[in-house]
Amino acid sequence: MLGVSDPGPFGPDGPFGMNFFADLNKLFAQQGPISWDVTRQIALSIVGTEGNEPNVDPVERIRIEQLARVAELQVTAATGLSVDRQGPVTVVPVTRAAYVQNALEAFRPLFEGLGRSLAAEAGAPEALEASPDDPTGMFGGLMQMLNPMLLGMTAGSLLGHLGLRDLAMYDLPVPRPTVSELQLVNANLGVFEAEDSLAGDDLRLWLCLDVLTRHAVLSVPHIGQALADLLSDYAALFRPDPSALEDKLGSLDMSTLSDPTSIQNLFGDPEVLLGAMQSDAQRLILPRLETLVAVVLGYADHHVDELAEKMLGGSGQTIAAAVRAQRFEQDQADRFVERLLGLDVTEALISRGRGFVTGVLDRAGPDALARLWSDDELPTAAELGAPGLWLARVGAGGDLDEDVSFEIPDDISELDDLE
Repeated sequence: MLGVSDPGPFGPDGPFGMNFFADLNKLFAQQGPISWDVTRQIALSIVGTEGNEPNVDPVERIRIEQLARVAELQVTAATGLSVDRQGPVTVVPVTRAAYVQNALEAFRPLFEGLGRSLAAEAGAPEALEASPDDPTGMFGGLMQMLNPMLLGMTAGSLLGHLGLRDLAMYDLPVPRPTVSELQLVNANLGVFEAEDSLAGDDLRLWLCLDVLTRHAVLSVPHIGQALADLLSDYAALFRPDPSALEDKLGSLDMSTLSDPTSIQNLFGDPEVLLGAMQSDAQRLILPRLETLVAVVLGYADHHVDELAEKMLGGSGQTIAAAVRAQRFEQDQADRFVERLLGLDVTEALISRGRGFVTGVLDRAGPDALARLWSDDELPTAAELGAPGLWLARVGAGGDLDEDVSFEIPDDISELDDLE
C-alpha cells in the first residue's frame, strides 16, 4: 500500500500532471512530424480496401500498354522531350489503393515540411512548461503532441479524395523524383467512361498522351526541381492559429470519426489542421508558383490537343472537354489542396499558360518555344501575359508588339515584384 508521502508510479503530479504530458510528448515525437500509419489507414479506408475493388484485368493492362507505345512516339516527336529521362517508364492501370500508396510517397516531403513548420511554431517545450492553472497552455501542449496524428488524418483525407477522383497521375501536377510507372486509376476511368459515354480506346489513348506529355515536361530536371521547391516552400511556410483550432474542435461531433466519408470532410478542412493559416511569405511565393504551373500545363495541353486532333479527330475534342471539366470541378477537398500546396489549377490559369505558348509560336515558332526548357529562361509573372517580352529577354526574336499595360507603382522598389 502507498504511504501518504509516496507519490506513486505517476509522480507527484498524478496520472495527468505535467510529467505525464512531457512523457506523452516524447512518445508522440518518435513518429516524426506526421503519423504516416494514420495517413495510410485513413486514405485506404476512404478508397475502400475490403475487397470492393477487383484487381485490374490483365487484358486491360495489355490494352493500355499498346496504346501507350503509340502515344510515347507521338509525344517525343511533337515536344522534342524525352519521356524516359529518369529511366524507362510504362503507363499502367492500377487499383485505387495502389494509386494511393504511390501518392503517399510523392506527397511525403510536402506534408513533412508542413508538419515541421507547425511543430516549430507551436513551441512544444514552452507549452508543456505552462502552469497547471493555465488551461490554455495545457491545451496548447496537448495539441502540439497531437499534431502528427491530426496532420496524418488530414493527409489521409486528401490522398483518399485523390484516389476516388483522379483519372491519372499528374492530374495534380506534383513532380515525382523517380517514376517507373505512370498510373491510370482503373476504377475511376471505368466510371468516367460510362458516365460520359466516351469511346474506350479513344479515352485511354488521350489519357496516355496527357500523362506522358506532363511527365516529359516535369522530368526536365530544373523544371521538376523548381516546382518541387516552390511547393515545399509553400507548404513549410504555414503559420498556425491555435485559437481557430480551439473553436473548430469545440464544435466537433466526435461520432463522425467512425465514418470514412465524414473523416474526409472533417479533415479536409484546413482549420482542423491546427488552424493553419496562409502567411505573407506564402503570398510572395504564389506568383512564381502559379506562373510555372500555368506554363507547364498550358504547354502540355497545347501539344495534347494537337496530337489528339491528328490521331482521334473530333473525338479528341470531346474527351478533352470532358476530362478537363472533371478536373476543374471543386469541392471541399479541392479547396484544401489549393490552400495546402498553392495549386489552384483553374481553367483561367491554364488558359494563361496556353495563351503564352500560342503567343510564342505565332511570333517566333517552335524553336523559340523550346527555349522554355533551358535553364533560367522560364517566364516571369509579368511575361506570362506578354510573350514578346519574354522572347526579347531570352534573345529568341519575334514581334515585340504587345497589348499590355503596366501601372507604374508609387514606390519604385515595388517594380521588383514584376520579376
